[in-house]
Amino acid sequence: MKETKLVPQNPIILRCHRIMEGFAKSDDEKDFYLDRIEGFLVYVDLDKSQEEIDALFKEIHDHREKYVLIPKLTYYEIKKVMEQFVNEKVYDIDTKEKLLDIIQSREARENFLEFIYDHHSELEKWQQFYQERFRIRIIEWLRNNSFDFVFEEDIELAKAIVEKVKINMFIPKVPKDVMQARKLLAAKASTYYSSEALNPRPKRGRPPKQVIKVEAEPQFAQDIYVSVPKSIKPFLFTPDYDSSTMIFTFSGKFSSEEDLLAHRRQQLETNLDLNTLSQKLAALKSLSANWQREQSETQSFSEALVAGAVETQATKAVETQATKAVETKATKAVETKATKAVETKATKAVETKATKAVETKATKAVETKAAKAVETKATKAVETKEKKPPAKKTDRLPPPKPQKTKAKPKPKPKPKLKPKPAPKKIAAKPKKKARKR
Repeated sequence: MKETKLVPQNPIILRCHRIMEGFAKSDDEKDFYLDRIEGFLVYVDLDKSQEEIDALFKEIHDHREKYVLIPKLTYYEIKKVMEQFVNEKVYDIDTKEKLLDIIQSREARENFLEFIYDHHSELEKWQQFYQERFRIRIIEWLRNNSFDFVFEEDIELAKAIVEKVKINMFIPKVPKDVMQARKLLAAKASTYYSSEALNPRPKRGRPPKQVIKVEAEPQFAQDIYVSVPKSIKPFLFTPDYDSSTMIFTFSGKFSSEEDLLAHRRQQLETNLDLNTLSQKLAALKSLSANWQREQSETQSFSEALVAGAVETQATKAVETQATKAVETKATKAVETKATKAVETKATKAVETKATKAVETKATKAVETKAAKAVETKATKAVETKEKKPPAKKTDRLPPPKPQKTKAKPKPKPKPKLKPKPAPKKIAAKPKKKARKR
């Protein structure tokens, strides 16, 4: 028998928070699929029986065009989301540096959420930022896969009417209230394909008056699906909405605040276990030290007596050897000093005697030579005086030597000026006499 093809009469109604959780938790071990006709989510839970898993994969394989695999976020996409939040929304320098260090570490998402959980102001900012960024990412993915959809969070309709619309999803003829709801849903679905859906602009004009915001959680209708196959039902992913747990869907390990607190308790217990182990080790070390000390005290008394006798003998031997060495060194030093002093005195006495003898001999030789020279000169002078007659005294003085005088330079003759020639006299021409007629 041929299967009748179901045609939806209005856009499918999706819950954004469920798809957001599927985006955040999808990884190599977890797969999520979205149905094109009714919009239900399928989570491939590997803890189910093998028969159920085989039936699920057979259904997905036979209807490939009906089920779309939700993409897995890469490490760089997750890191980029966290870095954008830190750079745009965190203003304190210390918290910003701490968060950037956490992003670079292992298990960045879990450590990031634990740190933000302790900072209430940053927790509120992260909740708003996380929902806005992932909403844009989900809309972009749905548009690329040509889904005709509406988010149930954005519908301003009563729960009863939304449930009627879900029941009459594939029925063309419906009551007026359902027909009006379908028109509203079609108009709303067109807004998701506008440019503002991916780039929401801030509202212009005067800001509204500050009023205390009353945060009301969105009211959701019951999950009504008409065309769910039997093999898909055990794998339907239908978590309820909780604003306090929305931020924890960012991590694959935490599904709620309780999971995060349990993880922190486990870490504290491991730290406590380490502390107790360290204390036990310290106690064992102290016991072993006391036991060794008692043994050493018992042995030390017997050893002290032997050591005392040995020490006395050793000290005596050392003292005798030391005294002998000191005496020998002292005697040697005294002998060397005495010999040096005697040698220096003897050398000085010999030097003084020799110098005196040399000086006396030299003075005697000089005196004898001088006396002989004086005598020879005196005898020669006497002999010469006796031989030569005395010279006649004259009053004439020797002629003065002519003094050399410098010749004065002759003056240069002045150049003779040539006389200017006299101007020539021009002879006057004789006047012609007028002839008489």
